[in-house]
Amino acid sequence: MKSPVTISFSHFNKLFLSMLATVVLAQVLLVSTAKAGELPDFTKLVEQNSAAVVNISTTQKIKQAQTAPHDFNVPNMPRNSPFGDLFRHFFGQGGNGGMPREYETQSLGSGFIIDADGYVVTNYHVIKNADQITVKLSDRRELKAKVIGSDERSDIALLKIDADDLPVVKIGKSSTIKVGQWALAIGSPFGFDHSVSVGVVSAIGRNLPSENYVPFIQTDVAINPGNSGGPLFNLKGQVIGINSQIYSRTGGFMGLSFAIPIDVAMDVVAQLKAKGKVARGWLGILIQDVNRELAESFGMHNPRGAVVLQVVPNSPAAKAGFKVGDVVIQFNGKKIIRSSDLPLAVGQAPIGVKAQVKLIREGKPETLSVLIAQLPSKNVLAENSPAGTHKGEESRLGLLVEDLTDDQRQRLGLDGRGIVVRGVEKGPAREAGIHRGDVILMLDSKNIKNVKQFKKVVAGLKKGKSTPILIQRGNAPIFLPLKILK
Repeated sequence: MKSPVTISFSHFNKLFLSMLATVVLAQVLLVSTAKAGELPDFTKLVEQNSAAVVNISTTQKIKQAQTAPHDFNVPNMPRNSPFGDLFRHFFGQGGNGGMPREYETQSLGSGFIIDADGYVVTNYHVIKNADQITVKLSDRRELKAKVIGSDERSDIALLKIDADDLPVVKIGKSSTIKVGQWALAIGSPFGFDHSVSVGVVSAIGRNLPSENYVPFIQTDVAINPGNSGGPLFNLKGQVIGINSQIYSRTGGFMGLSFAIPIDVAMDVVAQLKAKGKVARGWLGILIQDVNRELAESFGMHNPRGAVVLQVVPNSPAAKAGFKVGDVVIQFNGKKIIRSSDLPLAVGQAPIGVKAQVKLIREGKPETLSVLIAQLPSKNVLAENSPAGTHKGEESRLGLLVEDLTDDQRQRLGLDGRGIVVRGVEKGPAREAGIHRGDVILMLDSKNIKNVKQFKKVVAGLKKGKSTPILIQRGNAPIFLPLKILK
């Protein structure tokens, strides 16, 4: 008779733990496999929408201004030498009489068909100054396109082609976009037609320098030169944006891509289709963000809104009573959190209709009613934009200041105010970021007319309190928070 098998309690525990670990590992692998299987399959989306995405090529004729000197001859170069072509390109072949020669440049971009009538949407910068525009379809057809209208401020252009059996995209709503959701781009990076790239929405409502009317969608979708004007899709196969810009130090993709929201784009498209141009609302003020220090200096508890740096003469804002130093916190019921929120809200406001604007003036809430006008052309705006001497030292701030002459004020468009900074020493002014050559326009909500008045205003400033100071640097006014220490 065999002796009974005995298993110690500790051995049983080890065996049990080993089996449990095996089960847990198997479950983890199953879950991982299941999750991998849950990743979106983009093949159907691409199959259904790729045909409606087009390649756009443009041709522009340029006259070469550089010509050879009168007695200059193209040197004899070896046959087929690239240097010979280079000389002939810049200086022409002998016997042209020094006349400027004309040559063509080409550029590539993307676009997409929005309806069966042949309307194609792309970026303005893709077709800018083009003499000829060719739209290439997925079935290899190449068609000449007509520009229906374009809008430089939003970087949108509407083209028209004549063709039958055109595939079209489905238009979605960019207002429903959420950060983290999938996004897919189709376009022609570097001329490679119908290239697909995938990523996620990184941020929404992103504002870029010098872009006042577009709250961009930021993604990490790989976008490169040639993708411009192409569509950005959601998982439903709907266009939610138009790929427009990238942030890059190399000229190629670096993980930051920006698309124009389709809601903004289609509003522009509707105006271009109806009138061939876009009309936007206009207030006539220059603004900047309110940071924590500025908020404190304006008597506000939280940094928000857009502070007015300049009011354009005879503008809607001037007629409504806007003042430099006002902080706009709401426009027609829309909260203004960042200064970039205001141009978009004003641009979308109906022209010729009064808007209600809530603001903070010298620490107190106030509401103004302003009649919205149409945004003038860039040339008109540029024309209205500004550009016996007494010296004095303001030791409390660490400044050496000087009165401006009447001629200097006239050249800068300052209307009898402003003093110039001739020196900055250690003190509150340097801490605030004031530089030599800055022109001080306002301090503690008071217009500064001369050095004598400026010193009186400085003397009345409270110790330990942050105060807004308005300066003009070059042609650009800017508010800075100035904190008095003694």
